[in-house]
Formats: sequence, C-alpha cells, structure tokens
Amino acid sequence: MLSTLQTQPGRMNCLLLFGLLICAVNAKTVGLFNAEAIINEINSANTTWKAGHNFAKDTPLRYIKKLLGVVPSGEPKILLQLNKRVTSDDELPNEFDARKKWPNCPTVSHIHDQGSCGSCWAISTAAVFSDRLCIFSGGKFTLPLSSHNLLTCCTDCGYGCDGGTPFPAWDYFKNNGLVTGGGYNSSVGCQPYEVPECDHYTKGKRPDCATLPDFQTPPCQMTCLNSEYKTNLKNDRHKMKTIYSVSSDVKEIQKELMTNGPVSSMFKIYSDFPYYKSGVYQHISGKYLGNHAVRLLGWGTENGIPYWLVANSWNTNWGDKGLFKILRGQNECKIESSVQGGEPYV
Repeated sequence: MLSTLQTQPGRMNCLLLFGLLICAVNAKTVGLFNAEAIINEINSANTTWKAGHNFAKDTPLRYIKKLLGVVPSGEPKILLQLNKRVTSDDELPNEFDARKKWPNCPTVSHIHDQGSCGSCWAISTAAVFSDRLCIFSGGKFTLPLSSHNLLTCCTDCGYGCDGGTPFPAWDYFKNNGLVTGGGYNSSVGCQPYEVPECDHYTKGKRPDCATLPDFQTPPCQMTCLNSEYKTNLKNDRHKMKTIYSVSSDVKEIQKELMTNGPVSSMFKIYSDFPYYKSGVYQHISGKYLGNHAVRLLGWGTENGIPYWLVANSWNTNWGDKGLFKILRGQNECKIESSVQGGEPYV
C-alpha cells in the first residue's frame, strides 16, 4: 500500500513505502539554505546585525560557494613583517574611514562586482594596490589596476575563476607588477575586467547571477585588451616596492590602515553571512562554506560594538550598499589573521 504525505510547500514531500518513510526536500522551493528560516532566526535573536534577502530564493548553494574564491593553502604565508610604525596608540581615533581621508582617490570608494567568478582573491588585492598607488602618489595617479591581469596571468596564485590565494598575488605585484584596468565594459585602462556583471537579487538591467554558466578564466594576454588605451602593456606595469603581512594585533592593523591606506584580508564565511544587511556581523548560525577575500576600509563603533568597515565584491545591491561591518577585536571569523599590505613604486 502506498500513501503520500505532503507537508507545507517548500518543506518536504514524503512517501510511505512498505512501512519506510522516504522524504525528499523540494530543492526548487527551498533554494539557498532555506533563506526565510535563517533570516527569521537572525532577526529574532536580538543580535548585533540584521539579515535580509541578498540573493534570489532559488539561488543554489554551489553558486554561493563559487563566490568564495580563496583556495585553502595549508599554513598561510607570512610576508615580510613591517615593524616601522609612525602612529602611536594615543593617536588612534575612535572611528576612521579611508574614503573620507583620501577623497581624491576614487578607487577607495569603489565597490567591485566579481560576477559569476571566484575572483575575490584577485579583486581585493588588486583594489588595495590601486588604492595605495593613488595614496602614495598624493592623488596624482587615479586609474584602477587590473584585477583581470592578475586573475588571468598569476599562475602561482591558483586557478583563476575557480579560486586562488591572496599571498602569491602580493609576490606577483612585486615581481611582475600589474597593468591598469577598470570594471567590466568600462573601457578604462589596459586590461578591463572581462567577467560580466550580474544581479544577485534585484531585477535590474544586469542578468540574474545564478542563471549564468560558470565563467571560464580567459587566457593570459600580453597585450592591452582595450583598443582605446594608448599606452602599451610593457610601459603600463606598476610594481610594489615592499610587501608585508600586518600583525593580527588590532592597533597594528589600525595604524597600518590609517597611515598607508586600505588593506586586504580574508575570513571564514558561514551560511548566515550571505544574508547580511546592516549592523555589526558576527557568526550566529549555519555551517562553514568557505573562505573569502575582502578589503578593510576603516573602523568604528555601533551601539557600543566595535567593528571593521569592509568592502565586499558582490556589487552595491548586496549588504549595506556593498559594504559590511564585522566585529573588531575578537578575530571574528579570522578576519584579523591574514592582513596584507605594501608600498608601491610611484
């Protein structure tokens, strides 16, 4: 005798077969991690942040994992430790925002869109290089450097759109350098980013991210891709003079950020993070999904909770206009363990 038990839509369909209860989740309806359940859990927990929809309900888990492009590489490489600090502890302000300190450097405020590609490792590090080249030039150099150049040509960094590691990227900046290059379809610089932009949740002019096929990493090109850019690739390279890791000590990270500009970091992502909307994020619920690379812009305090101000690379429709705040001083999700920076040639 067969009988079917149907639960509420989006929950589970069950078949009673010879006394065995066989159940299957309706994946099309549940979509990403059962979004409503996670959002409701976070927002009813009276915690330090609020959750909401950043991705369509039918976004598959594999797509989110694809965006987390930091490939595990065993023990993290320690770059040269910088021990020269010009800022004393007493000079550290209660809040700091690199966008306000360096308003003449447009790259500092820019929110990137990695598209359907696990390129966060390339975008975050190239963005920090861009920021610092402008800062160290006194605002004279304002072009963005090419994350596309790094993504496609740094073979030691990893696997392009299938993920990479930020540490070798810094070696690449010092030994090979980067050419200029803006965002997708921007016609800015030598090698603009070639991965199409897409919408994670809102319905706009861009295609739905989750419906796009996995983007295959383009081949490394030794010529400029932008025919309108007049400088040849050889003469367009910019290099780092020194590269270094920053101590996980909070004050050391603050001094580095305030003195030399944004820094790159990576952190562990759990299944509640994709739903961040506002407040100070700390892991509340859900399983570990992977590692993600980002750019630290500043710090502050919200409702008595200390935070880092961080730029993500999932476009401005995600989170708080592309930004998020994460608990500062507790090495939340290992955000303070892998901070890097450098000094560029100008």
